[in-house]
Amino acid sequence: MTLATGGAIRRRLPRVDSMMNRLRPASRDAAADLDTIAAVAERLSVLLTAGVPASAAWGHLGSGTVDQAGDGVVLAAAARAAAHGDPVAVAIASARAAQPAASAAWPVLAAAWSVAEESGAPLAVSLRELAAGLRDEAQLRREVRAALAGPAASARLVTTLPLLAIGFGATLGFDTLVVLFANPLGLACLLVGSALLWAGRRWNAALARRASRRRGDAGLEFELLAVAMSSGASIDRARATVDRAMTAHRLDRHDARGIDAMLALAARAGAPVAELLRSEAFRLRRAGRAAGAERAAALGVRLMVPLGVCVLPSFVLLGVAPIMISVISGTLAGAS
Repeated sequence: MTLATGGAIRRRLPRVDSMMNRLRPASRDAAADLDTIAAVAERLSVLLTAGVPASAAWGHLGSGTVDQAGDGVVLAAAARAAAHGDPVAVAIASARAAQPAASAAWPVLAAAWSVAEESGAPLAVSLRELAAGLRDEAQLRREVRAALAGPAASARLVTTLPLLAIGFGATLGFDTLVVLFANPLGLACLLVGSALLWAGRRWNAALARRASRRRGDAGLEFELLAVAMSSGASIDRARATVDRAMTAHRLDRHDARGIDAMLALAARAGAPVAELLRSEAFRLRRAGRAAGAERAAALGVRLMVPLGVCVLPSFVLLGVAPIMISVISGTLAGAS
């Protein structure tokens, strides 16, 4: 490839610092992290497909980066390692460990790059498949988050009812604040009601966290093994390569039994192993979406439990009881 062609490709691609700024929201989340790394993988794939050497592709992405924190630092470290002939995956891991603000999905790209390099798999195709998987995973997380948004917002709104009741009573002219802080009975209502409100908030938050919990690396081991086997490597060599990469980049391994089943199926049927592995990774991601949707739907029902046990009694103690105490106290004072 000529320098003119490389320069033209580089002009057509967005600069990485601009790309990072567009992809990074004000408050980072897991989906944005995945999209950021997917964008890097896609651009690397485009460069490699166009004939740019792997050692230069990182440099085209990393040069001119003005963001010296987070993802920009990791990307610059990868570019330096590629330019000097050092292992890119090792450089990514080292830079990512020193940059807590960087995307948590960098180890996935590093592991895929390491597997492709060691096994001799086509890097452009491998990166394209990785980017598609990351985009899919990011979309799954957004869908689950959107499904959880309604029940979680309802829970937050309900826990404000006792505080609104206090303000409502004061607006109507009742001495609710005086009762709560000066009357012994009102003070007991304040303490018990506040404790119940705190417990209800914690309970709601725990239910929401449990409903949104899911495996972020579902199907990753299948994808990496498919990358390794696309080079024509033997099953044993491909699995050893994936094992080393996942261990080096501290990625969890959950799929050994499922991989054994897919390999046995491919051996019995004579089917392409890599395609079976990729289809299983796709199935696992879709299963994660279905499970997340089920948990989100069930959350709306489960939130009724802390509402009845904690929030409503707190509403009575902080909102209704002070009004009643104020009325009774005023009546007794007037009678005397």
